[in-house]
Amino acid sequence: MKIVDALTGPITRSDLAAIGAAVKRDELLVMPTDTVYGIASVPFAPAAVARLQQAKGRGEDFPPPVLVSGPAALDELMAPEPQASASQRRAARVLAERFWPGALTLIVTANTALGWDLGQTHGTIALRQPNHPVALEILGHTGPLAVTSANLHTRPPATDIAAATEYFGERVSVYVDAGPSPSGHPSTIITLAQGSPRLIRQGDIPLADILAALA
Repeated sequence: MKIVDALTGPITRSDLAAIGAAVKRDELLVMPTDTVYGIASVPFAPAAVARLQQAKGRGEDFPPPVLVSGPAALDELMAPEPQASASQRRAARVLAERFWPGALTLIVTANTALGWDLGQTHGTIALRQPNHPVALEILGHTGPLAVTSANLHTRPPATDIAAATEYFGERVSVYVDAGPSPSGHPSTIITLAQGSPRLIRQGDIPLADILAALA
């Protein structure tokens, strides 16, 4: 188990290399976000995703969202037309450019060409760009990561590295410590994959602001 100190400045190249090597080995990472700490794995390796879900104590009926480094990720991870309608793709782009980086998770139709198995997604993928410099630094190095809140299922999310290490201990290879979480509040989740935008979970961004951005 390695703890990376990101409290006083950018992550060193050697620590970024250690993070990248760990996730490439299908190992787990705990990283800061702008909401709460997250536990992460690569999204494209079934063994890594299964390890993530086992550590958290959840099954395939709770697929993890994917954190990305910016709206450009929509071009690769979201289904092209006609699998995703033009209106869905347009809404996703508008909301990503308006609210990312930030506490808005978008559920969209997934690009099946990826071949990812995140669980019972019903053909969708949940995407977010976190508004946290350390998280963005990590994502810029690793690429997209499957990330869910760092806690055991039904327990409170970790808002500092001490809580995360208490939850997971040696099951996580690398912990990145960036101090207390800035908000401690979850993201707002909406789905665009079923026609009109629909609220799944209310978080820091009000639904009214989301609908106004699409008007």
